[in-house]
Amino acid sequence: MVALYWKGFLIACEGIPVTVAVSLVAVLIGGVIGLFLALLRLARNPVLHNIAKIYIDVVRGTPMVVQAFIFAYGIPQLLQSNGVQFRWSNLVIPAVIVCGLNSAAYMAEIVRSGIQAVDKGQMEAARSLGMNKSMAMRLIIIPQAVKVIMPAVGNEFVTLIKETSVLSFVGVVEVMRKGALWNAATFETFPAYIGVALVYMLLTIPLSKIIGKVEKKMGHGEAA
Repeated sequence: MVALYWKGFLIACEGIPVTVAVSLVAVLIGGVIGLFLALLRLARNPVLHNIAKIYIDVVRGTPMVVQAFIFAYGIPQLLQSNGVQFRWSNLVIPAVIVCGLNSAAYMAEIVRSGIQAVDKGQMEAARSLGMNKSMAMRLIIIPQAVKVIMPAVGNEFVTLIKETSVLSFVGVVEVMRKGALWNAATFETFPAYIGVALVYMLLTIPLSKIIGKVEKKMGHGEAA
């Protein structure tokens, strides 16, 4: 019996490279786009502000599994119905895109809160030294905001690792999909999904501990 659970765990482990790679690339994409969206949200221009707000509300208001289906199957079908022959050569590509765009909506709010957490006097001091607003933001505000948001970014990465499980529904062979395929082949449902759960715990618990230590260390540094 133990051998079955071990087998389920090992099978699920085969999906780790895809799960981690998709999560890591998606967080990087989400960080870049999220920074851009955060700046739009903080812009005084109401059009830019509302564009970013609508994007964030739509993405955060819909399940990622629905977004995955739209990108993996909906967009190719829409293009084909308009005479454009298109299909994804590899389903990992839309998986990375949808996870990145999804993460961007959450990262935007994280970055925005980090920027707003920086003392307003920092911007005033930078402007008094002759810096324009964009230079002050790039050289003074954003570097300080990064320190504030690092734990939240780490938590977003951990969350995204777990959320990639929905990609199994669109055929991406990650941890969840590996367990589901083994279950379909052997009908060993309980060992299969216990193995999947253990792999996710193996990935997320150590990361959460590391993030907690980094956050604690940063807190001590700020106090000092």
